[in-house]
Amino acid sequence: MVRKPALVTIDGRPFRCGLCHNDEFFDRAVKLSTADPEVPDHGGVSQSATGLICSQCGYVHLFLSDAIEFWKPEREYNKS
Repeated sequence: MVRKPALVTIDGRPFRCGLCHNDEFFDRAVKLSTADPEVPDHGGVSQSATGLICSQCGYVHLFLSDAIEFWKPEREYNKS
């Protein structure tokens, strides 16, 4: 869990908020109800998603993918 807002990439591409276009997010694990018809069925296994919470407007983006990477803003998507 990210304690300070972080930059995010999805599959190596920089991600921005779909609402306000901010580029810093907090993360949170979100449990999905398998009884919800909108959630794809994965063999009855309880699903969880990663919620990326925009640090500017608070909009929550949900992802089932493991392709999310977090970056410190001062490093600007650079691991070195």
